[in-house]
Amino acid sequence: MSDAPTVFITGATDGLGRALAHRLAQDGYRLILHGRDPERLARIADEASSAGTPDAPVTATADLADLAQVSRLAEQVREGTDRLDVFVSNAGIGAGEPDGRDRRTSADGYELRFAVNHLAGFALTLDLLPLLRAGAPARVVYVASLGMHPLDFDDLMLQHGYDGWRAYGQSKLAQIMAGLELAERLPAAEVTVNSLHPGTFMPTKMVLAERGTHTDSLETGVEATHRMVASPELTGVTGAFFDRTSPALAEAQAYDRAARAQLWRRSLELVGRPDID
Repeated sequence: MSDAPTVFITGATDGLGRALAHRLAQDGYRLILHGRDPERLARIADEASSAGTPDAPVTATADLADLAQVSRLAEQVREGTDRLDVFVSNAGIGAGEPDGRDRRTSADGYELRFAVNHLAGFALTLDLLPLLRAGAPARVVYVASLGMHPLDFDDLMLQHGYDGWRAYGQSKLAQIMAGLELAERLPAAEVTVNSLHPGTFMPTKMVLAERGTHTDSLETGVEATHRMVASPELTGVTGAFFDRTSPALAEAQAYDRAARAQLWRRSLELVGRPDID
């Protein structure tokens, strides 16, 4: 095994995750790649090997709509490495097709977009903290969005007045809020935690399925996310949100300490994890 930095990417078989994996392979990073489809995941791993990564990528399959599989995914990552330099929480679902515009629930009975876009990455981050601490100074990168919606803590699972865009926006704001809270709980010299909007309506599967057209290029998102992974400029930077490569402000609720603390407590309860030391 080489001593190249190790990066774990969820949602690596499509769109931004796949393109980022290819770029990091060219840079010589050691990769751990997640996907739901073993055959597609194997093809992406082969592409990464051909692109120049020093070790054959470790692959790990899981459906992030099932917290039991999220736990097993963390186990697979732990079996594949003794340290993580970067965790890119990229996997997610959009506001509509191909995952539907109506309200759906995860294997655990949670609103699907909140479960996949927020709770899965939240649980994985907690599960992988020992590996990240072993890779210090390590980075956690949440691929979020400018499309945010305030959380209603009285109806977190959106059982009333459901709308796919609201659900998506809530899940993305939850990502950012949890990232800000985690950043305050971890020394920046140990693990930094930042979020970004990589690009607007890039030509990914979920964007094209819902809209049929795109705005930003995939390369825009790759450059922005690659910067979060690799740029020396971000050494020690934590608790930040970026619009592509520019510092930006999230929705106001993200800076409400009481709201962040409430989301943190609720998220711990929902994923069945203890608080961090």
